[in-house]
Amino acid sequence: MHPALNEDVDTGSLTSRVFHRIEKDIVDGTYRPGENLTESKLCESLGVSRTPVREALFQLEQEGLVRITHNKGAVVVGVSEKDIDDIYTIRMQIEGLASKWAAERITAEEKKRLEEIVELEAFYAARGNVEQSRNLDHSFHDGLYAASGSNPLRNTLRTFHNYIGRARENSFKTGDRAVVAAAEHRAILDAITAGDGELAERLTREHIVNAKANLFRFIRENRQE
Repeated sequence: MHPALNEDVDTGSLTSRVFHRIEKDIVDGTYRPGENLTESKLCESLGVSRTPVREALFQLEQEGLVRITHNKGAVVVGVSEKDIDDIYTIRMQIEGLASKWAAERITAEEKKRLEEIVELEAFYAARGNVEQSRNLDHSFHDGLYAASGSNPLRNTLRTFHNYIGRARENSFKTGDRAVVAAAEHRAILDAITAGDGELAERLTREHIVNAKANLFRFIRENRQE
């Protein structure tokens, strides 16, 4: 059971916390597609009243993560393969722009932080530490978004990463993706450091295309088992 959420806050804030908790459980696979999410069980699990749960489920329906029906209540839809494909396609465009802007706007402190991340990522990838490599991959992309200097872009890409978190985790378990991703990050950062926005954008798009191909290779192989 989840630790109870504190209901001694304003309704809007509590609804947001309930929403993000349920959203996380859907995208990380705790709640599976087709599973019924009843208000009473969610209230008991989260330790809150029906109002924030009902409002959170309505928001999740707007996001396409659940479907609310008269007879079954909220049914988990989850993130489909088509959703993942769309997200990677959109990321290719937006994240390429993030790298281009980072080449123009990155600060010395941000550059130093990304350099540390890339060095550690190469270190752990070479030693086969998938968990650390995955964590550092997340840190690299988050640092890249910050270096773009655009909050709207950063927030959009963070949402996408949340939605495909489990998929990206699986991708790192396939082949030598951790090693390849570390090398690709190094090339992207070198282009950013050199102030070459066009190259950084192109390398980032190629990086995402490769990550997408690796992920769907994992999905195909897993489906055959």
